Amino acid sequence: MTSLNPLKLARAELARRFGRFVDFRIDEHLRTWHGHVRTLDRHGERIAALERRLDAVTRELEQVRGDLRWTANEVERLVPHVAAQESRLEDLRGRLALTPAATEPEVARARSLIEEVQRQHSQIRVRLSGIARYEERLRRLEERVAASARE
Repeated sequence: MTSLNPLKLARAELARRFGRFVDFRIDEHLRTWHGHVRTLDRHGERIAALERRLDAVTRELEQVRGDLRWTANEVERLVPHVAAQESRLEDLRGRLALTPAATEPEVARARSLIEEVQRQHSQIRVRLSGIARYEERLRRLEERVAASARE
């Protein structure tokens, strides 16, 4: 049974209206808050994706650094061989220029020796050019990683 007391009725109506006003204000703030939460969730996902990319690039960079160390070691190892080959080649050129006429077997032997030296020299140059290309590729990768890190 509801009360017919006008004061109680007015009080109940005022309480109901005040409650709706408060609920409306709270709902408005909650909607705004939920929007911020969704934005933060999206940013969190993007940060996680960027962290995964950074981890992958870091692993690749470590692998490339290892390859660079190996390449540098190989270059250091090959430099004396190249120098020795060039020295032998120059010695042979000098001998051929100073040597007067020789017998046919001696000329054939000298030519085959020169061809062998030239072949080895060519192989070493190919290896060194491959190493140079690899180092250039490594430099570009490091620049790309540095540029990505700055972003």
